[in-house]
Amino acid sequence: MESAQTLSFMIAFSAGFLSFISPCVLPLVPSYLAYITGLSLDELTREGQTRQIRWIAIKNSTLFILGFSSVFILFGASATAAGRLLLTYQEAIRQVGGVLIVLFGLYIMGILKLPFLMAEKRFHFDRKPIGHFGTFLVGIAFAAGWTPCVGPILGAILLYASTSESIFQGIWLLTFYSLGLGLPLFVSSLGLNAFLDQSKRIRSYMHGVSLVSGLFLIVVGAMIFMNSFSTLTALLTQYGIGWYVGQ
Repeated sequence: MESAQTLSFMIAFSAGFLSFISPCVLPLVPSYLAYITGLSLDELTREGQTRQIRWIAIKNSTLFILGFSSVFILFGASATAAGRLLLTYQEAIRQVGGVLIVLFGLYIMGILKLPFLMAEKRFHFDRKPIGHFGTFLVGIAFAAGWTPCVGPILGAILLYASTSESIFQGIWLLTFYSLGLGLPLFVSSLGLNAFLDQSKRIRSYMHGVSLVSGLFLIVVGAMIFMNSFSTLTALLTQYGIGWYVGQ
Protein backbone atom coordinates (compact mmCIF):
# COMPACT_ATOMS: atom_id res chain seq x y z
CA MET A 1 0.00 0.00 0.00
CA GLU A 2 2.78 2.41 0.92
CA SER A 3 4.62 1.85 -2.36
CA ALA A 4 1.39 2.31 -4.35
CA GLN A 5 0.77 5.58 -2.49
CA THR A 6 4.31 6.80 -3.19
CA LEU A 7 3.86 5.90 -6.84
CA SER A 8 0.68 8.01 -6.86
CA PHE A 9 2.61 10.98 -5.47
CA MET A 10 5.29 10.54 -8.14
CA ILE A 11 2.59 10.55 -10.82
CA ALA A 12 1.07 13.72 -9.34
CA PHE A 13 4.49 15.42 -9.30
CA SER A 14 5.10 14.38 -12.93
CA ALA A 15 1.69 15.77 -13.87
CA GLY A 16 2.65 19.12 -12.31
CA PHE A 17 5.90 19.20 -14.27
CA LEU A 18 4.06 18.38 -17.51
CA SER A 19 1.72 21.29 -16.73
CA PHE A 20 4.74 23.58 -16.37
CA ILE A 21 6.24 22.65 -19.75
CA SER A 22 2.87 22.71 -21.51
CA PRO A 23 2.37 25.21 -24.38
CA CYS A 24 -0.01 27.20 -22.16
CA VAL A 25 2.46 27.85 -19.33
CA LEU A 26 6.09 27.61 -20.48
CA PRO A 27 6.08 30.55 -22.94
CA LEU A 28 4.38 32.77 -20.34
CA VAL A 29 6.87 32.17 -17.50
CA PRO A 30 9.07 35.25 -18.23
CA SER A 31 5.97 37.46 -18.42
CA TYR A 32 4.58 36.04 -15.18
CA LEU A 33 7.90 36.57 -13.41
CA ALA A 34 8.12 40.16 -14.64
CA TYR A 35 4.52 40.79 -13.59
CA ILE A 36 4.72 39.36 -10.08
CA THR A 37 8.12 40.91 -9.29
CA GLY A 38 7.44 44.31 -10.82
CA LEU A 39 10.82 44.08 -12.54
CA SER A 40 11.50 44.39 -16.26
CA LEU A 41 12.82 41.48 -18.30
CA ASP A 42 16.04 43.46 -18.73
CA GLU A 43 16.48 43.59 -14.96
CA LEU A 44 15.62 39.92 -14.53
CA THR A 45 18.04 38.80 -17.25
CA ARG A 46 20.87 41.22 -16.51
CA GLU A 47 24.24 39.60 -15.97
CA GLY A 48 25.55 39.88 -12.42
CA GLN A 49 22.17 40.50 -10.78
CA THR A 50 22.29 42.37 -7.51
CA ARG A 51 21.36 40.55 -4.33
CA GLN A 52 18.30 42.82 -4.04
CA ILE A 53 16.89 41.82 -7.44
CA ARG A 54 17.50 38.14 -6.74
CA TRP A 55 15.80 38.44 -3.35
CA ILE A 56 12.78 40.18 -4.92
CA ALA A 57 12.48 37.35 -7.46
CA ILE A 58 12.74 34.68 -4.74
CA LYS A 59 10.15 36.30 -2.45
CA ASN A 60 7.59 36.99 -5.14
CA SER A 61 7.92 33.65 -6.94
CA THR A 62 7.54 31.86 -3.59
CA LEU A 63 4.39 33.82 -2.74
CA PHE A 64 3.01 33.22 -6.23
CA ILE A 65 3.62 29.47 -5.87
CA LEU A 66 2.02 29.44 -2.40
CA GLY A 67 -1.00 31.22 -3.88
CA PHE A 68 -1.77 28.69 -6.57
CA SER A 69 -0.71 25.75 -4.38
CA SER A 70 -3.24 26.70 -1.69
CA VAL A 71 -6.06 26.64 -4.25
CA PHE A 72 -4.94 23.36 -5.83
CA ILE A 73 -4.62 21.70 -2.42
CA LEU A 74 -8.09 22.95 -1.47
CA PHE A 75 -9.38 21.49 -4.74
CA GLY A 76 -7.75 18.18 -3.83
CA ALA A 77 -9.34 18.08 -0.39
CA SER A 78 -12.73 18.98 -1.85
CA ALA A 79 -12.48 16.33 -4.58
CA THR A 80 -11.61 13.65 -2.04
CA ALA A 81 -14.38 14.77 0.32
CA ALA A 82 -16.90 14.57 -2.53
CA GLY A 83 -15.64 11.10 -3.39
CA ARG A 84 -16.00 9.98 0.23
CA LEU A 85 -19.57 11.29 0.35
CA LEU A 86 -20.33 9.17 -2.71
CA LEU A 87 -18.56 6.13 -1.29
CA THR A 88 -21.37 3.84 -2.44
CA TYR A 89 -20.60 4.80 -6.02
CA GLN A 90 -16.81 4.81 -5.63
CA GLU A 91 -16.30 2.04 -8.17
CA ALA A 92 -18.39 3.86 -10.79
CA ILE A 93 -16.63 7.16 -10.00
CA ARG A 94 -13.25 5.49 -10.50
CA GLN A 95 -14.23 4.01 -13.86
CA VAL A 96 -15.92 7.19 -15.16
CA GLY A 97 -12.93 9.20 -13.97
CA GLY A 98 -10.57 6.85 -15.81
CA VAL A 99 -12.53 7.30 -19.04
CA LEU A 100 -12.56 11.10 -18.66
CA ILE A 101 -8.79 11.14 -18.08
CA VAL A 102 -8.25 9.11 -21.26
CA LEU A 103 -10.44 11.61 -23.14
CA PHE A 104 -8.35 14.46 -21.68
CA GLY A 105 -5.24 12.71 -22.98
CA LEU A 106 -6.73 12.37 -26.47
CA TYR A 107 -7.65 16.07 -26.32
CA ILE A 108 -4.12 17.16 -25.44
CA MET A 109 -2.75 15.04 -28.29
CA GLY A 110 -5.10 16.86 -30.68
CA ILE A 111 -7.00 13.67 -31.58
CA LEU A 112 -10.23 14.71 -29.87
CA LYS A 113 -11.89 18.13 -29.78
CA LEU A 114 -13.61 19.07 -26.53
CA PRO A 115 -15.28 22.49 -26.99
CA PHE A 116 -15.79 23.06 -23.25
CA LEU A 117 -11.99 23.00 -22.81
CA MET A 118 -11.20 25.25 -25.76
CA ALA A 119 -12.02 28.58 -24.11
CA GLU A 120 -9.71 29.99 -21.46
CA LYS A 121 -11.26 31.17 -18.22
CA ARG A 122 -8.98 33.32 -16.11
CA PHE A 123 -9.11 36.13 -13.66
CA HIS A 124 -7.15 39.03 -15.08
CA PHE A 125 -5.55 41.89 -13.18
CA ASP A 126 -4.81 45.05 -15.15
CA ARG A 127 -2.24 45.76 -12.49
CA LYS A 128 -0.80 43.54 -9.83
CA PRO A 129 -2.33 44.22 -6.40
CA ILE A 130 0.14 46.07 -4.22
CA GLY A 131 2.53 44.28 -1.90
CA HIS A 132 3.39 40.70 -1.09
CA PHE A 133 -0.23 39.77 -0.47
CA GLY A 134 -0.93 41.01 -3.98
CA THR A 135 1.55 38.47 -5.38
CA PHE A 136 -0.21 35.76 -3.37
CA LEU A 137 -3.55 36.87 -4.89
CA VAL A 138 -2.10 36.64 -8.39
CA GLY A 139 -1.11 33.04 -7.60
CA ILE A 140 -4.70 32.34 -6.54
CA ALA A 141 -5.95 33.91 -9.77
CA PHE A 142 -3.55 31.75 -11.79
CA ALA A 143 -4.87 28.62 -10.07
CA ALA A 144 -8.46 29.67 -10.75
CA GLY A 145 -7.66 29.94 -14.47
CA TRP A 146 -8.72 27.05 -16.71
CA THR A 147 -6.49 26.75 -19.73
CA PRO A 148 -6.75 24.16 -22.51
CA CYS A 149 -3.41 22.61 -21.50
CA VAL A 150 -3.31 22.78 -17.71
CA GLY A 151 -7.01 22.03 -17.20
CA PRO A 152 -7.03 18.40 -18.40
CA ILE A 153 -3.87 17.47 -16.46
CA LEU A 154 -5.10 19.14 -13.28
CA GLY A 155 -8.54 17.64 -13.83
CA ALA A 156 -6.99 14.18 -14.13
CA ILE A 157 -5.27 14.53 -10.76
CA LEU A 158 -8.47 15.86 -9.17
CA LEU A 159 -10.45 12.94 -10.56
CA TYR A 160 -7.82 10.61 -9.15
CA ALA A 161 -7.98 12.45 -5.81
CA SER A 162 -11.75 11.85 -5.72
CA THR A 163 -11.02 8.11 -5.47
CA SER A 164 -8.56 8.54 -2.60
CA GLU A 165 -9.16 6.75 0.68
CA SER A 166 -8.84 9.89 2.80
CA ILE A 167 -8.92 13.66 2.48
CA PHE A 168 -5.28 13.76 3.57
CA GLN A 169 -4.28 11.63 0.58
CA GLY A 170 -6.10 14.03 -1.73
CA ILE A 171 -4.28 16.94 -0.09
CA TRP A 172 -0.93 15.19 -0.55
CA LEU A 173 -1.67 14.40 -4.20
CA LEU A 174 -2.32 18.05 -5.01
CA THR A 175 0.65 19.11 -2.88
CA PHE A 176 2.92 17.00 -5.07
CA TYR A 177 1.19 18.31 -8.20
CA SER A 178 1.86 21.86 -6.97
CA LEU A 179 5.51 20.97 -6.28
CA GLY A 180 5.88 19.62 -9.82
CA LEU A 181 4.52 22.89 -11.20
CA GLY A 182 6.09 25.23 -8.65
CA LEU A 183 9.67 23.96 -8.30
CA PRO A 184 10.69 24.56 -11.95
CA LEU A 185 9.02 27.98 -11.76
CA PHE A 186 11.04 28.81 -8.64
CA VAL A 187 14.28 27.59 -10.25
CA SER A 188 13.46 29.70 -13.33
CA SER A 189 13.15 32.79 -11.15
CA LEU A 190 16.70 32.21 -9.88
CA GLY A 191 18.20 32.06 -13.36
CA LEU A 192 15.92 33.48 -16.02
CA ASN A 193 18.71 33.64 -18.59
CA ALA A 194 19.33 29.90 -18.31
CA PHE A 195 15.59 29.27 -18.44
CA LEU A 196 15.20 31.32 -21.63
CA ASP A 197 18.04 29.40 -23.28
CA GLN A 198 16.53 26.04 -22.36
CA SER A 199 12.95 27.03 -23.15
CA LYS A 200 13.94 27.97 -26.71
CA ARG A 201 15.07 24.38 -27.19
CA ILE A 202 11.97 22.96 -25.54
CA ARG A 203 9.63 25.08 -27.68
CA SER A 204 10.80 23.29 -30.80
CA TYR A 205 9.57 20.06 -29.19
CA MET A 206 6.19 21.39 -28.02
CA HIS A 207 4.30 18.96 -30.25
CA GLY A 208 6.27 16.12 -28.66
CA VAL A 209 5.52 17.52 -25.19
CA SER A 210 1.79 17.46 -26.03
CA LEU A 211 2.06 13.87 -27.25
CA VAL A 212 3.94 12.76 -24.13
CA SER A 213 1.45 14.58 -21.88
CA GLY A 214 -1.46 13.01 -23.71
CA LEU A 215 0.02 9.51 -23.51
CA PHE A 216 0.76 10.09 -19.82
CA LEU A 217 -2.91 10.86 -19.16
CA ILE A 218 -4.11 7.93 -21.28
CA VAL A 219 -1.91 5.51 -19.32
CA VAL A 220 -2.97 6.98 -15.96
CA GLY A 221 -6.63 6.96 -17.00
CA ALA A 222 -6.44 3.33 -18.11
CA MET A 223 -4.73 2.34 -14.85
CA ILE A 224 -7.40 4.12 -12.80
CA PHE A 225 -10.19 2.50 -14.84
CA MET A 226 -8.70 -0.97 -14.34
CA ASN A 227 -7.62 -0.21 -10.74
CA SER A 228 -4.18 -1.50 -11.66
CA PHE A 229 -1.83 0.69 -9.61
CA SER A 230 -1.25 -2.25 -7.28
CA THR A 231 -0.36 -4.41 -10.31
CA LEU A 232 2.21 -1.83 -11.44
CA THR A 233 3.68 -1.69 -7.96
CA ALA A 234 4.03 -5.49 -7.96
CA LEU A 235 5.81 -5.34 -11.33
CA LEU A 236 8.19 -2.68 -10.04
CA THR A 237 8.93 -4.85 -7.04
CA GLN A 238 9.55 -7.84 -9.29
CA TYR A 239 12.22 -5.90 -11.20
CA GLY A 240 13.82 -4.50 -8.05
CA ILE A 241 12.34 -0.99 -8.34
CA GLY A 242 9.45 -1.39 -5.93
CA TRP A 243 11.74 -1.37 -2.89
CA TYR A 244 13.00 2.07 -3.89
CA VAL A 245 9.52 3.38 -4.70
CA GLY A 246 8.25 2.25 -1.34
CA GLN A 247 10.94 4.06 0.64
